[in-house]
Formats: sequence, structure tokens, C-alpha cells
Amino acid sequence: MTPEEQSIADAFHRLYYDGPQGEGRVFHRTRWMGTPCLKCPLDLWAYQEILAEVRPDLVIETGTHLGGSALFLAHMLDLLGKGEVMTIDVLEHAGRPTHERIQYVKGSSSDAALVRGLVAARRPEEKRLVILDSDHSKEHVLNELTLFAPYVPVGSYLIVEDTNVNGRPVLPDFGPGPLEAITEFLAGNRDFVADVSREKFLMTFNRGGYLKRISPEGSTVRSCI
Repeated sequence: MTPEEQSIADAFHRLYYDGPQGEGRVFHRTRWMGTPCLKCPLDLWAYQEILAEVRPDLVIETGTHLGGSALFLAHMLDLLGKGEVMTIDVLEHAGRPTHERIQYVKGSSSDAALVRGLVAARRPEEKRLVILDSDHSKEHVLNELTLFAPYVPVGSYLIVEDTNVNGRPVLPDFGPGPLEAITEFLAGNRDFVADVSREKFLMTFNRGGYLKRISPEGSTVRSCI
């Protein structure tokens, strides 16, 4: 985008994020099939495109909250006729949606033992997709990136949400968060690259956060999308 186009996109982004005066944040009033789903709908559309391309056996989501995004993912997998969702959160909420493809896991997504236990009995060759949407502090997200990266196969994605905080363009006082974690992670990891083609809808909560695995672990070659 040109600087002028980016300025327009950022202005709409801030308006959408905070909501018109007196109405509250729009994504706090967004639902999937009646369940609160704190996502940007443009990102959800990008998710369904990725799901259709990757056709994962397992989607791991961190940060369940009320379960709206887990239900969305499960419904997309219904359409594909395969796959399941493991969604991890430190808190439990009564009334989360039930679905045969969803497994709720209580615990920290930065707990290496927990994550290893979740995938230990699964087929190592299965296709996995990971979405990080829990604690958005830089340290936590960087821990998640390091922990989950080995479980993402070539051609699939490790998606980091809410890179828009800390003034990009919302919540300027947030402090180092997801985007700073991505910058550090990519500086030391040549197996992933930010797939900016997933940002084609001009507004995304995950700018720079659609990380695609382009080579096996330990490769020294970096490609461009």
C-alpha cells in the first residue's frame, strides 16, 4: 500500500477496534453462531483460506476465552470433513460451546511439558496449524513461538494474533508485545517467513503474524513470499 492508503487503513482499523464513540469495541460485540468471538472477520476469512489449503489434522489454539474462535475453526473443519481443535487456556468458562471436534485444555500455553504431552501420542506426520492468542506480552509470545514452532510442518502456519497493539496502530501504550516477539523469533529462525499475502484485505489484527514454515528445522535458506 502507498503511505496514503496505509493511513486510511490504519484510521479505519482504529475506528473498528475502539468502535464509534459510545458503542464500545466492535470485536467485543462480534459473535460466531451466537458465541462471542473476539476476532477481526477479515482474519477469519483468511483463516478459512489457510484451512482449505493446508487441510490440517490438528489446529492448536492458545487463548480460548469463551470459545467462539474454537467453534469457528471446528465448523470450518466440518466443511473440510477432517481435523480437530485443541484449544488451551489457563481459565475455564462455563457455557463454552461443545463440538465433537473441540478439545478444551486447561493450562499454560508456555508450559513445555503440557504441550509435549498433548502431541506425544499423535502421529508425527500429521498436518498441524497453530494459532497463538493468549497472553500478548513479548516474553510470553516468544516462549510460545519457540515451543510450538517444531510442531508446525513445512507449508503450514504458526499464526501470531494481535500484532496490532503497541501502536500498530492501536493501544500505543501497550508495550512490547506480539510483533516484537515475532521480530526476535524470525531473526534467529530461518525456517519461517511472514506471509504478507494473507493481509490482502487491508485491515488485519495480525500484521506480520501469518508465519509460514518454508523449510525443515535447521535450514539456512530463507525464501520470500
